[in-house]
This record gives sequence, structure tokens and C-alpha cells, in this order.
Amino acid sequence: MAVALDAKQTYVAEFASAETDRSGPSWLRGIRRSAIERFDALGFPTQRHEEWKFTNLAPLLRVPFKPPILGGPDGVVAEKLEPFAFGILKTTRLVFVNGRYAPRLSYLRPLPEGVRIASLAEVLRQDPGSLEKDLTRFARFQEDSFVALNTAFFIDGAYVDVPKNAVVDEPIHLVFVSTSRDRPTVAYPRNLIRLGAGSQATVIETYAGWAPEVTFTNAVTEIVAGPACVLEHYKIQRESEAAFHVATMAVDQDRNSSVTCHSMSFGGALVRNYVHTIFRAEGGSVALNGLFMPSGAQQSDHYTRIDHAAPACTSLELYRGILGGKSRGVFNGNIYVRKDAQKTVARQVNKNLLLSKEAFVDSTPGLEILADDVKCSHASTIGQLDENAVFYLRSRGIDEENARHILTYAFASDVVNQVKVAPIRIKLDQLILSRLPKGAEVGETL
Repeated sequence: MAVALDAKQTYVAEFASAETDRSGPSWLRGIRRSAIERFDALGFPTQRHEEWKFTNLAPLLRVPFKPPILGGPDGVVAEKLEPFAFGILKTTRLVFVNGRYAPRLSYLRPLPEGVRIASLAEVLRQDPGSLEKDLTRFARFQEDSFVALNTAFFIDGAYVDVPKNAVVDEPIHLVFVSTSRDRPTVAYPRNLIRLGAGSQATVIETYAGWAPEVTFTNAVTEIVAGPACVLEHYKIQRESEAAFHVATMAVDQDRNSSVTCHSMSFGGALVRNYVHTIFRAEGGSVALNGLFMPSGAQQSDHYTRIDHAAPACTSLELYRGILGGKSRGVFNGNIYVRKDAQKTVARQVNKNLLLSKEAFVDSTPGLEILADDVKCSHASTIGQLDENAVFYLRSRGIDEENARHILTYAFASDVVNQVKVAPIRIKLDQLILSRLPKGAEVGETL
């Protein structure tokens, strides 16, 4: 409790000391002040809070994170970003280093008429009125300390605006690099993605970093999905395994919109992803697919809430965890079907594979149904590799290490196969294979 209180006071004091340096429209300055006041009232959550009972924030709160020193991209060069690209895939790329736009690392490819992809800070300077309706309106800070901190402190992020009936064929790649040279740094990326009626786009968010740098990313993405739009969204978290990562994504869906969100988490000492979607009108669909692969002493937490506030909507949720070493994982999924949301179809599945005896996962799927004409289900499993399956593969001439690799990869492939863009799927295959246990370690821990 003392650690949380000290950390809270540090952040509040930092806001007060730098508030006059933050430019921006008056409506945003007012929201920032409300956010820091709410954070001051809430403080950091502890394990006494229901949604945080499996997560100890003390390691995060003990580190004296500081904002990065203003200036260039802090030593990041284009060559260092190559491992985070997707082979031959052509994308428009916006790069942010420690939460600030890096134009010399970014490039825009030809875009359909009316499509705007830019630094959020630039749009706030040039056309702040275009953001007032949506920015900070969907990821609510009233009950979330980390969203409140992001709202108070964010400087930059990505702005993606796809107008009515526009189709963006090539993916939009948003790269958020966290780096620290002389001191642990904190960044607050804020992203706003808007799709007009009948539009289509693919957006990739990559969070990148390098060992052994200690950084803290507190990210918020707000998605406004217009009527009958189609969005394919990917989030790939590959920060340093000494990094801390807390991210919130809020998705607001209009009539007949279709949104698919893929969340892939590999890096980070402590990672927490929260996804909140809501159907505002009938006929919408959402698919949430997730894969997390902590190892060593990593912890990877995933909280989701799908709010069926309108009738005749469909949600499909598939999360899989593969945990090795002494790692920890959390999956907490909630599907909420309101009284008038008849004809709802919702399915939630979480499966977890433990690669060692010391790995542990808490899985809490949940349904809260107030309507009576629905088709809803949920399931959760936790277990180790089937030794009979291992024996079967070995009897076919495959050694034990490769047999276990094949079965582990097959477990992950159900999620990866949901990825429609082939170069992204290939990259994920490579990442999964690179994180599989090597040699005798597998036999010793199982």
C-alpha cells in the first residue's frame, strides 16, 4: 500500500509541475485535469480489487520511471526496426519512439482519397476540432487508473481516419518503440482509429523494445467502427522482457459493423491487456483472438469485456496461453448480454498449455445474460501436453524435443490460423517457434 501511495503522489506531482507545458485545445486541457483528479482519487489498484487480485503491481510501482528527454528518436535507426516488419508485406508505417512520432523512420504509401493517417499531436495542432467528438470518449478513465494516467499525460500517438466507403488495401502499420538509455522511461501512446460507413482497413500495432532495457508503456487505443465497416486489427507485443506494458483498447461498433482483433503477446516482465467492445446497434460482429507465451518469470494478463447492448449481434472469442518456466498468466473474459439484446450469439473459449510444473494460469471465463433468446457458451481448460500424443509421435521416428515442439505449435496454430494476412501469419509462426523450449529443458521440467 505504501509503495502504491508513493507512486501515486509522484505521478500527480509530475502532472502539476508540467501542466503549463502542455499545449492543446481548452476542451482537452479540461479532460486532462479531470483525468489526473480521478487518478488521484482512485490511486493504483491493489490485489484487493477484484480485477487485480491475480496481479501484483509492486514491481512496476517501485521503478522510478521518467518521461523521455525531448528530442530525436533516441538512437533508434531504421535497421533496428527490420525484425519487426513482415517480410514482403507493403504497409504504410508510422513509427513512434517513446510515445513521440519519428517522421524519418516512417513512410506513407499512396492512400485512397480522403484517408488520413497522421501523428495525433499534429492533428491536435492543426485541426483539434476534428478530434473533439471522439478522442478520450470511449476509453473511460473514471474507473481505470491507467486510462486516467494515459489521458492526463499522453502527448502523441496515431490517428487513422478512413472515410465512408473507402477501402485501404494495404495494411497500416503503427510501430511503438520503447527504449531507455540512462534511466527507465515511460511512454503514453494514444491512438484513435475511425472507420466510416462501409469502409475497410487493416491496422497493425507493434510494440517493440530491446533487452535488457526497462521501460513502461501505458497505451490506449480507441476504435470507432461505423455502420457496415470492416476492420482487421492486430496487436503484437514484443517489448523487452524487462519491460512493463499496460494497454487498453475500447471498440465502439455501429450497425452491421465487423471487427476482428488479434492480440499476440510475447515480451514484457508484466503485461496487462484490456479489451472492451460494445455493440451500439444491431447486426454487428466481433472476433477476439489472443495468444500469449510468457516464459521465465514473465506475467501476461488478458481481460476482455464484450457488451451486447443491441440485438442480433455475434461475438466469438478464442484465447490460448502457452506458459513455460515460472511464468504466470491470467485470462478474465466477460460477455455481458443486456435485457433487450435478443438474438445474441456469443462464444468464448480459453485454453492454456503449461510447459513446466512451475508455470501457472488463472482462467475466469464469464457470461452475464439478461436476455432470454440467445445462444451463448464459454469454456476453459488448463493442462500439459498429452504424453500419449508425445509417445505416438516418437513411435513414428520423431525425437522427443521435436514431438513436443510439434504438439505445442499445433496448440498455438488454432489462433494463428485466424490471421488472414499471410506475411503476418508467417512472422507469428517464426516467433512461436523461437520461443519453444530447447533441448533437455523440456524433459526436465515436465
